[in-house]
Amino acid sequence: MRPRSPRHLRIAAHTELISLIVMLANVFTVHLKPVSSLMGPTHGCAYLFVVIATWRLEDAPTVAKVLAVVPGAGGLLALRRLAPADPDPAQPKEVIQS
Repeated sequence: MRPRSPRHLRIAAHTELISLIVMLANVFTVHLKPVSSLMGPTHGCAYLFVVIATWRLEDAPTVAKVLAVVPGAGGLLALRRLAPADPDPAQPKEVIQS
């Protein structure tokens, strides 16, 4: 069974991708310096946080740890590897016939 990804890792992975999208949109459109000044460090911190948090998970498979190093989308790729095998655990496993 795969380990469940912690909430802080999910938040950091999404922050990593969103900040990259904002940075690239800024560069290819208006290129505002304040946006670059804010998004650059945000993306860098989120990236480092994702890598360190994934590597610190004891039950994380090696593939998830390697995928976390990929810049930009590595956090989300690692989260996919850490996701539980059962996509909808809320449904009952057995159905009792009436």
